[in-house]
Amino acid sequence: MGLALALNAVQKGAILFGLTGIAAPLIGLALRHYVGNGWEAIGGGPFSLLHEAPGRRRGGPPPKVDPAIQAAEVRQLLQAKSDRRERRGEAPLDVESETERLLAEAAAPTSRQEEFDAELRAEVRQMVVARNERRLRAGQEPLDVEAETERQLADLIGSS
Repeated sequence: MGLALALNAVQKGAILFGLTGIAAPLIGLALRHYVGNGWEAIGGGPFSLLHEAPGRRRGGPPPKVDPAIQAAEVRQLLQAKSDRRERRGEAPLDVESETERLLAEAAAPTSRQEEFDAELRAEVRQMVVARNERRLRAGQEPLDVEAETERQLADLIGSS
């Protein structure tokens, strides 16, 4: 206790600087070394999104569904919808005919033109038009907008 009172202001400042400027960062580095990546593990249990189930992949087309399972699920959803309508006092749905109609719509082949959403097509076309404007300003020959739009859309889905 007597030593702390005997120090002048400069010495006390040097001790304070030594503790805060040198010792505190060293302690922080040591804790980081020993604790490791503890913060990244917080919330990472068997049901977390940090560890995806094997075999699952993000993006790309959804996996193929067994048609019998799909039909059973559609029938179950339509039956629940029909039950809710009946509770409200409305006419019930014809579950079987509605199921067949929905499954026929889903199984109908789509043409290449229908494959792309109209908004995506419009956005890609705008991009091609903007590229043509840049090419014209640079003195280059413009691209065919429709052909370039089709090429860009084909590149997006990975086919030629």
